[in-house]
Amino acid sequence: MAEKRDYYEVLGVQKGCSNDELKKAYRKLAKQYHPDMNPGDKTAEAKFKEVNEAYEVLSDEQKRARYDQFGHAGVDPSYGAGGAGAGGFGGAGGFGFDMGDIFDSFFGGFGGGFGGSTRTRNPNAPIRGNDVNITIGLSFMEAAKGTKEKVTIQRLEKCDSCSGSGAKAGTTAETCSDCGGTGQVRVQQRTPIGVIQTTRTCPKCNGKGKITKEPCPDCRGMGRVRKTRTLEVSVPAGIDDGQTFVLRGQGDQGLNGGPAGDVNIMVTIRPDPLFERDGFDVWCDIPVTYTQAVLGDEIVVPTIDGKVKYNVPEGTQSGTVFRLRNKGIQYVNGKGRGDQYVKVNIEVPRNLSTKQKDALKEFEKLATDKNYEKRKSFFDKLKDAMK
Repeated sequence: MAEKRDYYEVLGVQKGCSNDELKKAYRKLAKQYHPDMNPGDKTAEAKFKEVNEAYEVLSDEQKRARYDQFGHAGVDPSYGAGGAGAGGFGGAGGFGFDMGDIFDSFFGGFGGGFGGSTRTRNPNAPIRGNDVNITIGLSFMEAAKGTKEKVTIQRLEKCDSCSGSGAKAGTTAETCSDCGGTGQVRVQQRTPIGVIQTTRTCPKCNGKGKITKEPCPDCRGMGRVRKTRTLEVSVPAGIDDGQTFVLRGQGDQGLNGGPAGDVNIMVTIRPDPLFERDGFDVWCDIPVTYTQAVLGDEIVVPTIDGKVKYNVPEGTQSGTVFRLRNKGIQYVNGKGRGDQYVKVNIEVPRNLSTKQKDALKEFEKLATDKNYEKRKSFFDKLKDAMK
């Protein structure tokens, strides 16, 4: 197994960074290495997967805590343990150990008091499956209007060969002889102040109460196998870059009858040549000719719903912004939508003929300060400043 890089190093953040810093770093790298931006680049594809793996762990509070304490071994049962079958993982968060059990084994479970017993987690209780995190790339219009996408995920599902029991077909798990199937063993210790009785996780069956002597060869006794699935998802209209929507119950299957996890789908949006988004508003620049700006004209303006006509008033200045109400982005899962703002850029004509230049010079001779209010105001201020 190739040595994994530190997840904080992968995302270029410091340990203990805030969730906002983490998300900002992830979004930057996800865009940089996204397959849509690097078609056919295997190195970028590997980087993209590495970045997603790091963010999946560090963005989850519980996984991040385990990673900070135990490193990769705390979040990946196969890391340094000889593969998925080693170690018998399968507990909280998709792993088979329980931190309470670990502390009990170290400290003897003294929380139960003298002559009593500790209360530990039931290893056979239902456990929710892990979430699956993926990223998809959309065009500006797909995000604005909503779309249907097919996504491919890998998730843990019940092993068909053993029906999730973990035992080889034709065999069954046996009741643990040490704990009698309870998963717990009582230990008594004599001390100068009396006998202290504690309850610990059974070391023989790891608290499961049963022992599988012949594990299923397909799932190695785990009861679940990783499978690739393609799902069709409906992307909600109005979703923004970096936002996530959820497919409930489509993640890893739970354990012991627990519910399945979710699929969290993060969206990255490719830049559009015409439109720029600001919240639920849309901005675009429109070039107009010098004559159109001076005399006014009806122009055609593109919107996300198609083309509309707009009357540019006489004397429009370069940089003027006008608003088209309710022509922006639809609110996600809500009523109403933003506006579209159109910025006017006056294009100064180039490559003029002699006749055109003469016409402009004649026009300029007829112009007065009344026609150039900004210029008149500027020179009036300049005269006052130079006194």
